[in-house]
Amino acid sequence: WLKVFWPPATLAVSAPFPAMFERFVEPGRLALITYGPCEGKMCTIIDIVDQKRVIVDGPESLTGVRRHMMPVKRLLLTDFKSQISRGAREKVLKKALDKDEIMKKWENTAWAKKRKAQATKAAMNDFERFKLFLAKQKRSKAAKAILKKKGKK
Repeated sequence: WLKVFWPPATLAVSAPFPAMFERFVEPGRLALITYGPCEGKMCTIIDIVDQKRVIVDGPESLTGVRRHMMPVKRLLLTDFKSQISRGAREKVLKKALDKDEIMKKWENTAWAKKRKAQATKAAMNDFERFKLFLAKQKRSKAAKAILKKKGKK
């Protein structure tokens, strides 16, 4: 007596659904290491060992990361990918990164700029933090003065 119609007509979509993921674990994918001795450094996925582990390489001369095995959980994948085959040697990886200018593209992203700003702020000493505090205070007073003038007009 009760009929269920699935899917309802309101859910019927003529266009295909967009892809859920765009950053895949694949050889050539640039990634950020989030844990361990190389934390905060960039690496490139070279090969996939199994579902949970990959082989990454910096290369060491560019990023300071040696070739080693690492769990995927400890990586943050980026949008950048170089065209290399599985198990590529360091020389081939360097050429691919230089050819596509992957590291320059990474440095121009908001993510990389934010990480650099955080590192700069963390490295400040007490006097530099005080100077920053005074500069922010001065900027705030100048902005308030301008807004006060506009409010009176």
